[in-house]
Amino acid sequence: MKEVDIVFALTGDLFRNSRALKQIGALSAAGYTVHVLQLEGDSNPFSLGKEVEVQSVEVASGSGPAYFNRVHRAFSKAMTSLDARLYHASDLYVLAACHRASSRNGSKYTYDAREYYPHVASTAGRPWARWWWARLEAKHIGGASAVFTVSESIADALSSDYGIDRPVLVQNYPIMRNLRSGESESSGGIRNAVGLEDETLILHLGQMKAARGCKNLLRAMPRVRNAHLVFLGYGPLSEDLKSMASELDLTHRVHFLPPVKPDTIQEYIESVDIGVTLLRDTCLNHRYALPNKLFDYIHAGIPVLGADLDEVNRLIETHTIGMTANSAHPEDIARTLNLMVESPQREEWKLNSRTAAETFRWEYASQRMMHPVKQILDG
Repeated sequence: MKEVDIVFALTGDLFRNSRALKQIGALSAAGYTVHVLQLEGDSNPFSLGKEVEVQSVEVASGSGPAYFNRVHRAFSKAMTSLDARLYHASDLYVLAACHRASSRNGSKYTYDAREYYPHVASTAGRPWARWWWARLEAKHIGGASAVFTVSESIADALSSDYGIDRPVLVQNYPIMRNLRSGESESSGGIRNAVGLEDETLILHLGQMKAARGCKNLLRAMPRVRNAHLVFLGYGPLSEDLKSMASELDLTHRVHFLPPVKPDTIQEYIESVDIGVTLLRDTCLNHRYALPNKLFDYIHAGIPVLGADLDEVNRLIETHTIGMTANSAHPEDIARTLNLMVESPQREEWKLNSRTAAETFRWEYASQRMMHPVKQILDG
């Protein structure tokens, strides 16, 4: 049986998960050996250092309780050959497997509630599904030696729902670093990639998925004056969005680019004029979310158009870095984008974003994660 300090389990492609990559980097930098169990994706893997080993677990795709059962069995089986001092569940799907493995080995487990899982978009209007996931989370969350989450609202909700100590807040802040490292995919940046020099550039960063406002953003563009839109990323809606752009006669003003590595994003996008995050208000998880892309925009010094949701609205207003719109209404998105494009406040928003970036740093957030981990492992 292989002995390691930490088994880090997640359902998803590790090399597309910026939060998990940063967490693993912090753990390995502290000298801990980390064995990662992931679901293999289509991204190109890269070395995470000698302290980190990545193993892919094969699970047939799906959703709901049946998918959870397949994930649980596969990850539980993979963990039988691993003797860890700490099992870390990076999402709800692997929480039960980490609990089971830690009990078998007499060790500890931790849980990263990076979503408000019983209230995600897929459970909206499905009370039985919501009940099932809440029951699963309730069964295992109380035994975790530490629970982490991404926003104040989710921390409050989890504490109230399950009667646990308030989870440790570890936001999705980027790493503050000098990104001008000559990375080939960063060279020239996003404007060079789409062949634009002076035109106003609006960016949607990240996955193109349902309820992320992508279609309504595209529907807004015919009303937005003198601007181009770039989708930088991947996702199941990409082909639909390309077809919509053609139907709306927008192919000359809407551009699609593949994702870049997480540690090159900020330099790559820094010439953008407005960054967009438009989660739809379809569930509490969205209302309480602070998307990764929001902080990537801030670190790149880009004014933000955000959805008018609790956490996003609070952050944008508190730091005066942009505006919000109703993500359900293309006309409101268009109206707000036109205001932002023409606003004399754009330079102020840029400056405020740079200032806020000094606070929103992974170097600070990671300390809040590492403190309980070190207590668990080192006493």
